Amino acid sequence: MPICSILARLRTPPSAALQPPEQCLIRRAEHYTCRVARTYRTDAVVLRSFRLGEADRVLHLYTLDRGRVGAVAKGVRKTKSRFGGRLEPFSHVELVLHQGSGELNTVTGVSLVRPHHRTREDSYRLGVGLIGLESMLRLFTEQEANERAFTALTRFLDRLDEVESRAPARPALDPLALSFQLKLLWLSGYLPHLGSCVECGETEGLVAYVPAAGGAVCRACDPGGIALSLHGLRGIRTLLNTPLAEAHGAGLSERGARDALAVVTGSYEHHGGFRLRTLSA
Repeated sequence: MPICSILARLRTPPSAALQPPEQCLIRRAEHYTCRVARTYRTDAVVLRSFRLGEADRVLHLYTLDRGRVGAVAKGVRKTKSRFGGRLEPFSHVELVLHQGSGELNTVTGVSLVRPHHRTREDSYRLGVGLIGLESMLRLFTEQEANERAFTALTRFLDRLDEVESRAPARPALDPLALSFQLKLLWLSGYLPHLGSCVECGETEGLVAYVPAAGGAVCRACDPGGIALSLHGLRGIRTLLNTPLAEAHGAGLSERGARDALAVVTGSYEHHGGFRLRTLSA
């Protein structure tokens, strides 16, 4: 063999020396490895969904492993969709998601953990549930795992399925809805200080909540905040310290529920800069 041919072979990189079938196999292996790395499985709750095109849906999810995630369920609105009705709001599911180059993941597999049909089938439970889902949407916006928040959400929905309808009562004053929101405020770092006056430290005679000050104030320090009764203060503390499953047995009075709602909405508006549309329904 001519010396020039030998030298040419020595200078050729190993990958270039491979025959076309071998190069094809390497490319396929690299593509498969990349795809597997971008595909993951996680528990999730569907917070919201809306139509995309003729057959698809965009989903707002809260996942156990990655927090808030947006995803597309392709063909989900078709009659013979392999996803069926498993991707409705309130559904607790186990998903297989593929993370592509865009902002939205793609749903490639789904199995139903809990459908929460009872919540969707009753107007009162539906109202309470929508408050819970919207509070999750507004307070937890980052793609960052928060196991406590996910656990609170699934426990809230599990308990809601068992709650007796209180229609025509207002869902915004429901003890479970208030307890869940107060716990979310605590988890997100927005819960106000209600143990003593935030201005002077006085523990007795607290009469108002001042969102800008971050908590309750006594009469001497009250600049005209949101009025708080003793029933309200006790009710809020009880709901915070009571498991979600026992919220309806916490003995929350009507005045206590209204005060708790005022604290929740005041915290949303001042610290989060938003209002929940479902609370005004």
